[in-house]
Amino acid sequence: MDEVWSFVLKRCHKRWVWLALCRRTRQVVAYAIGDRREAACRLLWQRIPAAYKSGWLYTDFWESYQAVLPPQQHRPGGKEAGETNHIERWNNTLRQRLARFVRKTLSFSKSDVMHENCLLLFLHYYNKLCLTNLL
Repeated sequence: MDEVWSFVLKRCHKRWVWLALCRRTRQVVAYAIGDRREAACRLLWQRIPAAYKSGWLYTDFWESYQAVLPPQQHRPGGKEAGETNHIERWNNTLRQRLARFVRKTLSFSKSDVMHENCLLLFLHYYNKLCLTNLL
């Protein structure tokens, strides 16, 4: 699980895209868009399918994860531990493929609806591609 920063219309209108990625299939199993507080993390946790909620949960040390995720499953770690490499790589892929998610750009979403719709289209495309590669 990880979060990636973006904005809508102006850089001061920050949006955090919270993501949960299956390490085995590399598919994104849940997402949430919000700020960087506990409520957005809680929304992500609620959106994760039940089948994925029983496994280990690897995150960084952000305090929202510690407040929301079950402590017996939660495994926070730094980048040097390598447990969040897959999601960090996915964040880079998102930024490379969708210009509106690049930090310094002339391309940006003008509305929250378009921001989320573009993300959803990319998620569906990416997950389908992952599924095809598994077969």
